[in-house]
Amino acid sequence: MKAVTVSVLKKELKHHTQEELIEICLKLAKFKKENKELLTYILFDATDEDTYVREIKDEVDEAFSKLNHDSLYYVKKSVRKILRLIKKYIRYSKKKETEADLLLHFCAKLKELKPTHKKSLQMVNIYERQLNMAKKAIDSLHEDLQYDFHLMLEEL
Repeated sequence: MKAVTVSVLKKELKHHTQEELIEICLKLAKFKKENKELLTYILFDATDEDTYVREIKDEVDEAFSKLNHDSLYYVKKSVRKILRLIKKYIRYSKKKETEADLLLHFCAKLKELKPTHKKSLQMVNIYERQLNMAKKAIDSLHEDLQYDFHLMLEEL
C-alpha cells in the first residue's frame, strides 16, 4: 500500500466530523509509541515549553548517570542513543530555542565524561557536530536569546 501526500490527507480530513477525527487520532496513538508521544506533547506539553525542556534534561541526566563506563564501545553506543532521544524530542517541539537548549545541555553532559572517553575521535566528532548544530539554532533566534545562549556556548 502506497501512502498519499500530506495535502491529500489534509483535504480528506476536512470531510470528517469531530468525533471521527478523535477516533482517527486514537487509532494513530494505539498504532505506534512515537505517535502517542507526539500527541502527548501536542496536547499537554506544547503550552509549557520550559517544563518540557526541564523534563527532557532530567531524562538526559539520568541516562548519562547510567552510562556503562566499562568499554568505550558501550559509552559511544549509549551516547548515540541519548542523542537520538534528544533529536526525537526536538522534532516534536520544532522550536529553535528548545533545540539550542537541549543540544547545549547534551554537550555539557558529554564534556563531563571521563577523560579517557574524551580522547576518542568519534566522541570528539559527536561533540563538535552537536555544538555546531546548537550554534546554527542559536543564530536563528532573537538577539536577546542569542546573547544568553552564546554565554552558555562560550563555557563549552
